Amino acid sequence: MTRAVTAQSNNVPAGIALMIAATIVFALQDGISRHLAGSYNTWMVVMIRYWFFAAFVLSVAARAPGGLRAAARTEQPLLQAFRGVLLAGEICVAVYGFTLLGLIDSLAVFICYPLLVAALSGPVLGESVGWRRWAAIGVGFVGVLIILRPSGGVFDPAAVVPLVSAFMFALYGLLTRYAARRDSTATSFFWTGVVGAAFLTGFGLYHWQPMTAPDWGWMVLLCVSGAFGHWLLIRCYEVAEASAVQPFAYFHLVWAAILGITVFGETIRLNVALGAALVVGAGLFTLWRERRKG
Repeated sequence: MTRAVTAQSNNVPAGIALMIAATIVFALQDGISRHLAGSYNTWMVVMIRYWFFAAFVLSVAARAPGGLRAAARTEQPLLQAFRGVLLAGEICVAVYGFTLLGLIDSLAVFICYPLLVAALSGPVLGESVGWRRWAAIGVGFVGVLIILRPSGGVFDPAAVVPLVSAFMFALYGLLTRYAARRDSTATSFFWTGVVGAAFLTGFGLYHWQPMTAPDWGWMVLLCVSGAFGHWLLIRCYEVAEASAVQPFAYFHLVWAAILGITVFGETIRLNVALGAALVVGAGLFTLWRERRKG
């Protein structure tokens, strides 16, 4: 009994280390995705990645008590299926955004998703959002506008792609919270992987392209890093409270910026740096308010 309690203790330093490690893996994953999607169809790249993810999910479920039958059991199959399709589609949109805008600009916009979660938590989950959090949301979206830098009142369509990705990911997160009221984490994880793989297969096979041997090596690394990143994140939330480690998820932008500059020759424009600072600051304030409220 003592060992079980220790395993569930709130070890914040270990949680922070795991979160930072996860952000490094996810940034690497973004870089590989950008490389592959620059040469091959996005649907195909994400499909192969999801095949590995689905295999990982099925292997985890098969080893758990009750096996695959217990993992798949749900009273809300339509909701779970929609979650799976939504996340698969969001990843395709995000990867496509990398090919249009690069890692730095795409992720600078995408990091507004915690603000979208806060803004949508009322209509989706019925949670109350106070004026302080609404103010933070407003500041964050001013930051997004600075990043997008609309010219003549018209947005660059390419710049909206990561914003759409952020909205889809925020909605996915809220629906995951909603599903958790009646389903276990294992069930949601199972449906996310299996439904996402099935959905993407229908599009990915149609857009299949021959891949070179070196790029197959990158694809294998992408698949392994995806599973490893999820494991790090799950382990992170097992050893520490989410509210304590979530602010360190913003390191994802730091690593992606380093990768974008050193590998892809990207630059950090002043408006992107200023806008991202506003978005991150607003996001941290929102997390702090949520923790105090909790």
